[in-house]
Amino acid sequence: MAKAITAASDRMRIPCFECALRASGAFKPISELELAVINEMKRDHLVLPAGADIIATGQEQAELYTLYAGWAFRSKTLPDGRRQILNFLLPGDLIGLQAAMFEAPLYGAEALTEVQLCLLPRRKVWALFENMPELAFDLTWLGAREESHIDENLTSVGRRNATERIAALIISLYKRLDALKLVVNGAMPFPLSQQHIADALGLSLVHTNKSLAKLRRLGMFSQTNGTLLLSNPHALANLAQYFDEETPKRPLI
Repeated sequence: MAKAITAASDRMRIPCFECALRASGAFKPISELELAVINEMKRDHLVLPAGADIIATGQEQAELYTLYAGWAFRSKTLPDGRRQILNFLLPGDLIGLQAAMFEAPLYGAEALTEVQLCLLPRRKVWALFENMPELAFDLTWLGAREESHIDENLTSVGRRNATERIAALIISLYKRLDALKLVVNGAMPFPLSQQHIADALGLSLVHTNKSLAKLRRLGMFSQTNGTLLLSNPHALANLAQYFDEETPKRPLI
């Protein structure tokens, strides 16, 4: 069972003015006033271990978070224990926007690796729509972007075969990580287990294992110690029929 956020958090103080994510150049620039508003809005900086709940299904008054470092995922679990991973979350992604719209979230969000989170109280976030419409639009844009990732995953589950599904997942993560400057010479961090992949793509573990082996035989990638090296990202994208448009630098809240 995932660990509770209250039991796993380790508080640190990282002002938004010293944000390493924003300094990476991967996100769109904002004004000093907007940055000051975000800094005032941030209540805490949390560190959680892998497996910790960020948002629990049914949790009341869930807050919002920006993923500062590490990987996480959103999921829904059936009463018999079967899990569907809805999407994977990477640094800069907003967590909890949908959950904060309802009395209790219909999904859970869990740390896949150790994560760092910027805690954003929901009442302060909603105030942006009244006081800072530019930042409120950025918030809405982030919500729409997350929906687009889920749309792509639904397309995979509904129309791609097993090999194409895994290829599409890998290439989409590669492009997202590359935008974050986290791909080095074609190598990207890849902490996903075969169970994570199976739960995200609606596959059995056996089918997942066979499809990964097929992609390796085709020379699409190699894996060592939590790192995945893509030999030809363009070929992998063609195999997956994954042709997303390049997006501009995105907001960071």
